[in-house]
Amino acid sequence: MVGIDSRDDAGVYRVNDELALIQTLDFLTPMVDDPYIFGQIAATNALNDIYAMGGEPLLAMNMVCYPQCGDMGILRRILEGGLSKVKEAGALLVGGHTVDDNEPKYGLSVCGRIHPTKVISNSTARPGDTLFLSKPLGSSIIATAIKAELASQPAIDEAIHWMSMLNKDGCKVMQEVGVNAATDVTGFGLVGHLFELAVASDVEVELNCEQICFMQGALEYASLGLIPGGAYTNREYLADKVEYREELDPTLRDLLFSPETAGGLLMAVDQSKEASLQKAMKDQGCACYKIGQVLRAGFKPIKINR
Repeated sequence: MVGIDSRDDAGVYRVNDELALIQTLDFLTPMVDDPYIFGQIAATNALNDIYAMGGEPLLAMNMVCYPQCGDMGILRRILEGGLSKVKEAGALLVGGHTVDDNEPKYGLSVCGRIHPTKVISNSTARPGDTLFLSKPLGSSIIATAIKAELASQPAIDEAIHWMSMLNKDGCKVMQEVGVNAATDVTGFGLVGHLFELAVASDVEVELNCEQICFMQGALEYASLGLIPGGAYTNREYLADKVEYREELDPTLRDLLFSPETAGGLLMAVDQSKEASLQKAMKDQGCACYKIGQVLRAGFKPIKINR
């Protein structure tokens, strides 16, 4: 049902008229010092791909790269952190694979399920839809500040809160309200994943920067030049795929292209359902920022307003 053509968050295979399987994988290098929290964040990042498709995680398998001569107590804590999120998702950990590597890496391969008629893809946004985002931006900026030992504890705590939050409740709301399309914001940044949604749906979209929310400290650290390399790679790739309607502050621009870890759900919903989505997200304790709109059919460079 969903393969590689639309660059969606996961593959979807129809088993029968009542069941489809969702398959994804993702793994990361550490972005925080605490191994347990790193395990939680990496697992959340992988599990959230299932939620972005509207599905329910079923089975997970560990993917581990770790030095054979390393401290196995640290590895144990990473795996315990990941397992805590697998359990929170209601899924089962059924195995995994480990490779000797000098640089630690951890993540999950996840299989989920969904009814074939309830799959939420990034390829079905419609002209007139409103765009919402369920988490603030800035996780990689904070992670870069952590590595530079410049991040404040409140900024670290907030970033960890968002990065370790499953999009489970947001997924429930998407199904209840009936969004037209969705994806989650991860390695390609907000603009990168918005581009994928726009191309897959063949629509023109508009982004309003003043409506975007950022994590504590993100703008400050970005202004100091604490920008991850992936932001520059994303911006270069997307250079001819965006149109700035007004001059944009360089710091703000960097945040739009900066990679996110376990980011929020980027949702396209019919205007008639805006209020219902916002209320349901609030009732579930989820954030919900209105950040743009789908303008018309036919892809054109993303319009970015200051």
